[in-house]
Amino acid sequence: MKQAWNNRRVLIVGGGIVGLATARQMLRRWPGVKIRVLEKESAVGQHQTTHNSGVLHAGLYYKPGSAKARLAVSGIRQMVAFCQEQQIPHEICGKLVVAADESELPRLHALHERGQQNGLQGLKLLDREEMREIEPHVGGVAALRVPEEGIVDYARVCEALVQELHRLGGQVTTSARVFRLQSTASGWVAQTTAGDFEGDFLLNCAGLHCDRVSEMAGEQRSVRIVPFRGEYYKIRPERQHLVRHLIYPVPDPQFPFLGVHFTRLIHGGIEAGPNAVLAWAREGYRKTDINLVDLWDALSFLGLWRFLRRHQRMCWQEWLRSFSKQRFCASLQRLVPEIQPEDLAPGGAGVRAQAMSVDGELVSDFHLIQRPRALHVLNAPSPAATASLAIGEEIANRLED
Repeated sequence: MKQAWNNRRVLIVGGGIVGLATARQMLRRWPGVKIRVLEKESAVGQHQTTHNSGVLHAGLYYKPGSAKARLAVSGIRQMVAFCQEQQIPHEICGKLVVAADESELPRLHALHERGQQNGLQGLKLLDREEMREIEPHVGGVAALRVPEEGIVDYARVCEALVQELHRLGGQVTTSARVFRLQSTASGWVAQTTAGDFEGDFLLNCAGLHCDRVSEMAGEQRSVRIVPFRGEYYKIRPERQHLVRHLIYPVPDPQFPFLGVHFTRLIHGGIEAGPNAVLAWAREGYRKTDINLVDLWDALSFLGLWRFLRRHQRMCWQEWLRSFSKQRFCASLQRLVPEIQPEDLAPGGAGVRAQAMSVDGELVSDFHLIQRPRALHVLNAPSPAATASLAIGEEIANRLED
């Protein structure tokens, strides 16, 4: 099977961390494969890859047996090894998942059991005194210590991946937005803003635009990317002593995202967030960013209206919190009671490329569709950055089989 991929031409649409990591894994497995990564921006990793808090996720939250659980556990170990090899800034600092009150204890214990099932090492339930030895200013009644979690510089990871791709014979073409995919007798022609490129096999890692790229390739859009913006605050320098490492809430099963939390950044500083609000553009990092095509694509999708109807209260609360520092701070105070609105300075934002089905359910796991001459990665939100090398390995395994 290795011989079958030698000299084949593979077009990878999307130069985020998943596309780059997959290119690396394929080139390492099949040295003769000819890979070209097509990235629409002027540099790689400009969207989900670097618009996040830079956390290395160990695989705590995900359903046992799911692709997210399996690939996060494998992926964090591969990513740490890669960072050590490439001398990329990273730190395994650990995190606390905090039960804010007694009602959250059953869910905290269930999370502990889930983490054990997923193969995490060193998990430990802590009482109030024990958790305050690690985070002296934390609130709550108990916590779960997750020692394998950490932080990293994903931009540097992408730079190192590009260097390795070039060394292995791969090519990365930037400013190459794909606007048409033509199926030919031998494969594909990708028409881009940087010219036309031919390939025998198409790999769609287009993140925020992956459903549109799949449609260009002839697929029905069985799921739709609905963009959710996550907004952050930064803790002012004089108050950063309130947080030492990572502090997360116990996830609410009624809320489809993790909730606001505290993250220490690899190059210094503390970030708080993100919330989750519907974005008016797939690359809408500011409240004022509106893309009419993206907006119509979301509002004309029946699945979004079903989602909004099912989660009316949550969506309204998130929207209010987006415009109120006091509300945002009140959520953070469940984790660190001493934090005050004046301690929060404006931070950045990211947009999560979340796939949604027509019945209004968020696609919970990584979602890949394979065809004879193409493979589409149609849902790869967090923890995809952590798991990217393992996702690339998974894709290579599928192609080899």
